[in-house]
Amino acid sequence: MKRRVDNETGYVLHTWPYKETSLIVEVFARRHGRLGVLARGARRPRSALRGLLLAFQPLRLSWTGSAELGTLTGAEWSGGEAALAGPGLMCGFYLNELLMRLLPREDPHEALFDAYAAALLRLAAGEPQAPVLRGFERRLLAELGYAPLLEREAAGAAVVPGKRYAYQPDRGPVEVEGGSGDLCVRGSTLLDIAHDEYGAPETREEALRLLRALIAERLGGQTLNTRAVLAELKVL
Repeated sequence: MKRRVDNETGYVLHTWPYKETSLIVEVFARRHGRLGVLARGARRPRSALRGLLLAFQPLRLSWTGSAELGTLTGAEWSGGEAALAGPGLMCGFYLNELLMRLLPREDPHEALFDAYAAALLRLAAGEPQAPVLRGFERRLLAELGYAPLLEREAAGAAVVPGKRYAYQPDRGPVEVEGGSGDLCVRGSTLLDIAHDEYGAPETREEALRLLRALIAERLGGQTLNTRAVLAELKVL
């Protein structure tokens, strides 16, 4: 039986040219998760879809077909969001790349969809990028089933702000004396991450290293193309 979906809220994550006039569109939809659809004729000069299938713009999407690759039957702009620009634009591409690399197809994550939409709004409003990215990274890990243990040690005791911890990805934080490396952080950093508080420079630096390392565990050796650009812009 051919599936049909109408007027689903979604965002374009990426597009690829297909044959002479069409596009393959990677979509993040609120109730259907990440999926691919074929937009037939979208590159023709008079296509109603031309100029509409852009990243970071809320759309109402309709499609038919299988889970592997459906066929786009309609798209309408929902409006209401300011365009991303400058470093904020690159941050948006970073969020899209995370979703494409880590989110399984046809796996709905409505809470993550809402977090993604909120992150785009914050970036478009010119908020500091690092807190937006760290908050989204943490929520993405949680949605994938790898929520970082932040307020309790691996053994169960409460994390203490003044202590130092080595974070073991398969267990959680373990108290250490001294220590260094991407997975070694202060207790105060773990607690700040848990509450999305990134005012302290030390927290921002350690949170970047820790969450980057935890995401690298999930990527399994894959390289994020946007990360290098963001590092050069010093906004990652």
